[in-house]
Amino acid sequence: MKGRKAEVKRIFLIVLDSVGIGALPDAARFGDEGSNTLRAAADSPRFSMPVMERLGLFHTDGVRDWSGKTGNGYEGAVGRLAEASMGKDTTTGHWEIAGLISREPMPTFPEGFPDELMDEFRKRTGRGILLNRPYSGTDAIRDYGEAHMKTGNLIVYTSADSVFQVAAHEDVIPIGELYRICEIARELCVGKYGVGRVIARPFEGKPGSFRRTERRHDFSLLPPEDTMLDVLKRSGKEVLAVGKINDIFAGKGITEFVRTSCNAEGIDRTLDFMKRDFEGLCFANLVDYDMLYGHRNDVDGYAEALTYFDSRLPELLALLREEDILMVTADHGCDPSTPSTDHSREYIPFVAAGRPVKAGSSIGTRNTFADIGMTVLDYFGLASGIDGQSFLSKILSAEK
Repeated sequence: MKGRKAEVKRIFLIVLDSVGIGALPDAARFGDEGSNTLRAAADSPRFSMPVMERLGLFHTDGVRDWSGKTGNGYEGAVGRLAEASMGKDTTTGHWEIAGLISREPMPTFPEGFPDELMDEFRKRTGRGILLNRPYSGTDAIRDYGEAHMKTGNLIVYTSADSVFQVAAHEDVIPIGELYRICEIARELCVGKYGVGRVIARPFEGKPGSFRRTERRHDFSLLPPEDTMLDVLKRSGKEVLAVGKINDIFAGKGITEFVRTSCNAEGIDRTLDFMKRDFEGLCFANLVDYDMLYGHRNDVDGYAEALTYFDSRLPELLALLREEDILMVTADHGCDPSTPSTDHSREYIPFVAAGRPVKAGSSIGTRNTFADIGMTVLDYFGLASGIDGQSFLSKILSAEK
C-alpha cells in the first residue's frame, strides 16, 4: 500500500546454554561418548516442552530417533549442527555460532596453572593462592572457603574448559576488588596462557553453608577475527546482547547490552527488547541450564529449567512482528546424567519460528555452528567473509 512504512527485520537468537542433543562423532576424543543432554533431561518426570515440540524440536535429526516423531507435522524449522571448532566450551561455541571457527583449541591446564603465571599473579594482586587445579566450583568454596576467609588468599581453579576462575567471599574481597583481580588475570592470561575466559566467582555465607552470589562476571578474550556481530554493527544494524553475550565477545560488535542473573531475567530482558523498535539482532544467553544444573549433575533441575523456558516461549512468540524470526539453539552440551561435571561434545539444536519461517522445514545436519551466523547475515542481505554457509533458503516460506 502506498505510504505504508516497510517492516524492519529483526532476529532474536536465544542460546539455551549447554542444551546439546547428542554426542558428536568425535565425542570419545573429549571423553564424552554417549552424552545426550536433552535426552537425559527428557527422562525426568519434571520435563515438559509442548511448545518446542509443536515447533519441531523432537523432529530434529538424532532426536527423532528416540522421540519417535515422524513426518514434518510441526510449525517451525528445525535441524542440528556439529561443532567444527576444537573445543566444547562457552566461548568457542558462541564464537562459532557467530561465524568464527576456532581451528586450534584454547589452552587448558589439567595439572593447574604453571608457577611462572601464578608467581606473577601473586605479585600483581598481593595475595596468596589456594587450590590451583581443576575442581568443581561448588566443591572449591566448600573445601577452601574457610581457609580463604582466614587468610584472604584467592581460591583459583580451572576445569576441562579453557578457564581461569577466581572465587572470593564478598565480605573478604569486595566485588569491585574481585573484578580488578580478574582484570589482572586477564592481562596475564595471553599467548600460551590465553584461556578463553577469566571468571570472577563471588560467594557469601558461613562455613558449611557457602553459596555463590549472582555477581559472577566473565572476562573473555577478544575474538581474533570479525563475527556476524561486527558485520551487523558496521552495516548500521543494532546488536543487542542479553546475559553473558557481551562478556563472551568482550563487547566486540555489540551496540547495547544488559547482564542478567538468571533465566527468568534473561527472558524478561529479551521481551523488553522485543517491545522496542529496532532493526538487527537480539542475541541472548540463558545460562542456568549449564551453571546450576549441568555442572551439578542435577537432572530434575535441568528438566525443570527447560520446562520453565517452554512455559515462557508463548510470550516470545506473541511479540514477533511480521518480519521477525525467533531462533533457539545451544552452544555445547553438559549432560547431567553422566559422571562428568564438565561440558560435553554434542550437536546443538536449531529451532526457528515466525511468519517468514516455512512450517515443517528442516536444515538436516550441518557441519558447523557457523551456518547460523551466515544465515543471520543472509536474512539482512549482508555479504560477509565469516565462516559458515547460509541455510536461509531452506527455512523461508515461499512468499518470503
